[in-house]
Amino acid sequence: MRPRPDTVSAATAVEPLTEPSAAPGVGAEGKASRRERFAAAARAAAPRSAVAAVSGCALALAFPPYGVWPLSVVAVAALALVLEGRTVRQAAWLGFAFAFPFFLWLLVWLRSVIWLAVPLLSAVEAAYLVLMAALIVLARRLPGWPLWTACLWVAQELVRDRLPFGGFPWGRLAFANTASPYTPLAALGGAPLVTFAVALSGTLLAAAALAGYRAYKARRAAVLPGVTALALSVAVLLSGLLVPVHTNAVGHVRVAVVQGNVQQPGMHFLGRPMQILNNHVQATLKLAADIEAGKVPKPDIVLWPENSSDLDPFTYPEAYDKITEAVKAVGVPVLVGALVDGPDEDHVQNEGIVWDPVTGPGAHYTKQHPVPFGEYVPFRKALTKVVPMLNQIPRDFYPGKGTGVMRIGPAELGDVICFEVAYDGIVRDTVKAGARALVVQTNNATYGRTGQPEQQLAMSRLRAVEHGRAIVTAATSGISAIVAPDGKIEQQSAEFTQQVLSADIPLRDEITLADRVGTFPEWSLAIVGLLSCAVAFALGRRDRTRMGMAKGQ
Repeated sequence: MRPRPDTVSAATAVEPLTEPSAAPGVGAEGKASRRERFAAAARAAAPRSAVAAVSGCALALAFPPYGVWPLSVVAVAALALVLEGRTVRQAAWLGFAFAFPFFLWLLVWLRSVIWLAVPLLSAVEAAYLVLMAALIVLARRLPGWPLWTACLWVAQELVRDRLPFGGFPWGRLAFANTASPYTPLAALGGAPLVTFAVALSGTLLAAAALAGYRAYKARRAAVLPGVTALALSVAVLLSGLLVPVHTNAVGHVRVAVVQGNVQQPGMHFLGRPMQILNNHVQATLKLAADIEAGKVPKPDIVLWPENSSDLDPFTYPEAYDKITEAVKAVGVPVLVGALVDGPDEDHVQNEGIVWDPVTGPGAHYTKQHPVPFGEYVPFRKALTKVVPMLNQIPRDFYPGKGTGVMRIGPAELGDVICFEVAYDGIVRDTVKAGARALVVQTNNATYGRTGQPEQQLAMSRLRAVEHGRAIVTAATSGISAIVAPDGKIEQQSAEFTQQVLSADIPLRDEITLADRVGTFPEWSLAIVGLLSCAVAFALGRRDRTRMGMAKGQ
């Protein structure tokens, strides 16, 4: 459906646009060449494409390490404005013009692995927003389009978080709002509800701008639609402030987080074998000496990060002995991160192992969600022939089958390893299995000083509110942190330093509404968005049929 002749879109206000068929150089008799028609279409699309690209960059600035969260609302509104009056095909291009720069900037930390990975993954992730933008054009044909558009944002993230190879949730609107008025909504419906609220505020803001512009162009004083949309946008923004964030505790446990540091950042952070393990052993022995000297209180448990042992302690006796020495010195259970061989010669397991000062290694958690092309190679035989670089991953990580709930000293804690904190289901299942607090073991040495550690820490802040749990992040090289159940960062380390954090963290048994309802809000909102597109398509087809019949009479 085209806008009425007296209707002018707010996007047109940026720069007047003409339809490609009416562009200069394209005659009514169709004498222009295909190249000229293409050039005319490109010139017509350029202003909106530029606005879309700038809006995508603005959305990137909403995420850490910049953290200007209001830009997430502005970016959503800007995308809605540039899609005004566009066809499905035009909207798909504008979706790409918005999404590709966004992901290109957001995922720039992948340059630490290989620069080519940045544009490749950005293009793949942008494809989801291309489809979303095309569907938004359909949804906008219905009354109440800001609501349906917000639902489509949730649908886009639902698919992107799961497909392919288990999905890649980076860049969700919720993860740009881990310290904003929207954040408490996570306790009601998880990250998807936060995304929905941000998107709804943005689309309502766009609706207000459109209504105001149309009233101005028509020389009318009809301000009620615009004021109403703006008031609703603000109401959604402030709604999170009405949600109580429960932080009451039924107990406490004192933890010490050992950040041993690495020899150098980047792909080759491991250095010589035993270096990283020795760093964590030395830091733990120093902690033990400080405890004995009365400089620091004795913790109940000590937490080491992912890959804190760079050798399999069950294969290399020297690694086993070093860990045992440190654990006995500190005198309390230590959660050790290590890569363990097995279950066969082609696989390795990324594990968190509870190491007791008396009984040695005991309970363990194996990472459930290895990272594709980082920790395993899909279709290895075929892809390694095409991309020999993938042979740098000699063995695939074997996925674990259970949650990371383990008794560590006096407390039932839930272990989540690295990127797993980005996946709703893994964290939620861990809490529902009985975790009274959460530990995120991570190794971000490859991505140090790139912004990726800050982005991952932001996810921990949202998870704390979503599940009402304290979260302790233990990182080899930073950022290690203590996050309270209300999402506040109480302590954090600097990157690439050897440091020990010590804190009392609350233990909680109560679960949030978000834990109870699980994926219901996410699927419900996504289905509503897709149904709105189906209805709009059906109504449009009916209208075209009627018009065809009328012309034939």
